This record gives sequence, C-alpha cells and structure tokens, in this order.
Amino acid sequence: MITYARVSGPSAVSFETESPGQLPPGAVEVSITYCGICATDTHSWTSGGAVPPAVFGHEWTGTIARLGSDVDDLVIGQRVIACVGPACGSCAMCRAGHADHCDTAFAEANGVTPDAPAHGGFADSVVVARRRVMPVLPELSDVEAALVEPTAVTFHAVRRVAQKLGAVVVVQGAGPIGLLAAQHARHAGAGVVLVVEPNPERRRAATELGFAEVHEPGDAFRARLLTLTDGLGADVLYECTGAAPLFQPSAELVRRGGTLALLGFPMTTSEVSYGDWQIRELTVIGSLAYNHEDFLGAQRSIADGSVQVEGLHTGTIGLAQLETLFTELDSGTTSHAKVLVDPRR
Repeated sequence: MITYARVSGPSAVSFETESPGQLPPGAVEVSITYCGICATDTHSWTSGGAVPPAVFGHEWTGTIARLGSDVDDLVIGQRVIACVGPACGSCAMCRAGHADHCDTAFAEANGVTPDAPAHGGFADSVVVARRRVMPVLPELSDVEAALVEPTAVTFHAVRRVAQKLGAVVVVQGAGPIGLLAAQHARHAGAGVVLVVEPNPERRRAATELGFAEVHEPGDAFRARLLTLTDGLGADVLYECTGAAPLFQPSAELVRRGGTLALLGFPMTTSEVSYGDWQIRELTVIGSLAYNHEDFLGAQRSIADGSVQVEGLHTGTIGLAQLETLFTELDSGTTSHAKVLVDPRR
C-alpha cells in the first residue's frame, strides 16, 4: 500500500492509502527518499488546495522502485530527482521555435498534464512519466539531491537574466530561494552581491555562505548601495520575497537601464509606477519554474561546490508531523530554511 498526504481543506491535511496498480507505458514508480517543503506547499495547505495535487510535494528525490514495460534506460534502485521533461518539440510553442517555453514542460511544472500523478512526493512513493525524472549525479548526497529543485528554480532565473560579469547585484530576501539565487549570481561572475534580509538568522546564513555584504533593509543599506555604485543603483536586483508592497521600492534600487528580476511569487495584486519603470528603461524579467536543462545545470553547480545547499537543510520530519510543520511555517516565526520530509520516519 502507498500512503500519501493531500490537502483536504483550508489548513488541513489528510492521509490516504492506495494499492499500487500496474504501471502504464512510459511510467516509473519512485520510492521517495526525501521531499522538501516550500512556500507553494504552504500556500496550498492554507488555501485548501489552490494548487494541483501533483504540486503538493514537488521537491522530491528517491529511487526507482518499478519500471514501465517500455522504460529501458533506468534500473531498479537508481537514484532520481523530480524534474520536467525536455522540450517536447510538438506543442505550439515548440513548433513556433520557442522551445525554452515549451507548453508541455510548463504544464508538467504546474502539475496539469493529463498524466500528472494524483498526489505529490509527500508519500511513500509516486508514479510519474519517465520524462519527469532525471538520474542523480553520483557526487550528490541524498540531501543535496532533495534540494536540486529549488536550485533549478534559481539557476533558471539567473540564466534568464544573463547578468554581465562584474555586475553589482542585490538579492532581496535570504530565504532558500534568495540564498540560492545569490550563490548563482556570484557563480555567474557578479562583482559584488548585496543580500538584504530583515531576519537576523537568515542574515547569518548568508554570511556563513561567504557573502560579505549582508544588510538589514533601510537607509543604511540604500546608502551602502549608492556608495558602491557612485549613486547609480544596482545593475541587477533579484526580488525573492514575493512581497507585493516591495515591488516598487525594489525597482527604485535599480539603476537606469538596469534589470529587475522577479523570482518571488506574490499572492496579491501589486501596484508599481509604470512611468518610473518606463522613464528609467528598466528591464523586468519574470521567472517561474524551470526547463529540463536547468536541473542538470543545478546538479552540476552543487557537485562542483559552486552552490552549497546542505546548510539550507534545517530539519527532517515524518509524514505525521507535516501539519504541525505547516502551522509553524505559516506563523512567520519559524527559524527553518528548508525542511525535508522522510516518509520512512
């Protein structure tokens, strides 16, 4: 029997069981080793299931338990991570030459394909299409493998920005996404990275990752940025909080002709100064999810030490503690960065 968690109502989780059926062609069953918890999962819980069931627990790693009859490039026991498949080549976007925005891969990232699983990785195991898994590089530990998905999110964002060597970069928010984005920006050749975060524990985490310019929001930070840039402002600002009221103030930290990159996802509407953005010719780049190749790049960046992820892991729980942990995360007072769920606990 497979046990899995699902959102059963606002701020409610229930646990279901099902008998594993015969695998459809092109599918694999993955025995879950770890599944990370992210803000999307917390939002699904508080909203009563506003995101598709397959997305509730999407940061998983595990081992191949069963293979569909026509899957011949994986073996039982092989370590894999959840990912999206390569560009399909047949959707409208791919046919128009926009494979980087493949409709199929985007639907997979959002859990809305016809073959999407009925539940996510908060489970003993999950059945997914073969194209939805990627082998784990041998250099990665299981904990590192469990953190590849958020690493791919930030790898994708920094790749889309294509920041120039020596750029002055601001990363707003030092949660897991912010800390990963800051490391990718540094790896991409930023001249200086300034991390801005109100929480002292998260600022400490940024300092431990080797960032020298770690600041509280406020006038002192703004003065430091202007000093470093001769009064111009940041070349690139990665907004990683998703706090809608910060969008316009964030834009105002960017120099004329600079880039505002949006990673954090707001749950409310936002007000910005259209005229300000236009007059200063800001480049605004939205980034959501990832492509297949971002997962390989993310794995390699962890494997070679360019991006450190194990320090983000602040706790491991079993399935039975899931709701308690969501309550803590939703309170806004937690000290956790990234918590992993181990269904064997």
